[in-house]
Amino acid sequence: MPLRCAWAPTNDPEYLAYHDEEWGVPVHDEARLFEMLSLEGAQAGLSWSTILHKREGYRRAFASFDPAKVARFTPARVERLLKDPSIVRNRLKVESVVRNAAAIRALGADGPLDTFLWSFVDGTPTVNRWKRMGDIPAETPASRAMSKELKRRGFAFVGPTVCYAFMQACGLDNSHVTGCFRWREIQDRYPGGWPRRDETALP
Repeated sequence: MPLRCAWAPTNDPEYLAYHDEEWGVPVHDEARLFEMLSLEGAQAGLSWSTILHKREGYRRAFASFDPAKVARFTPARVERLLKDPSIVRNRLKVESVVRNAAAIRALGADGPLDTFLWSFVDGTPTVNRWKRMGDIPAETPASRAMSKELKRRGFAFVGPTVCYAFMQACGLDNSHVTGCFRWREIQDRYPGGWPRRDETALP
């Protein structure tokens, strides 16, 4: 059995597949970025397992995370979503997805969302060399900068910790521990590997 990050449970196939196939892989698709930003915000105060197992429900509820469609959701539609057991029925979290969709649409010259979010790492994934889970911080200077700017632009549920979890999930930051088989696999997705940006790396 390959070595993995300690947070990847081997008794949950869906969670294990998320770690082995998705987490940490660079994402540039707008709908996927919007989805992960929404799901990381929904996780606040909950376990990632809870959100992951509701992922298909979220996709159905929020029009496959098409920002243009979600931005047009009416108050009546939000009320219907608050009765949908396939998502977390928290009013502030549900309303934040609609609010964030509108904020994405308002990025204007600073968009698209891909370019805007990746600008916080200068377009290049940060390469970390964490040896233990305890080495990994809850937030970084880049996630704090992202959080501050997103809030300024009207986004909600985008604190520094949420932003860092998003950055890790979407490959803006490779936070697999070095002993995990995925650390090297992700590095090798790019010819010659990523340029070294060791902003948060250990000595």
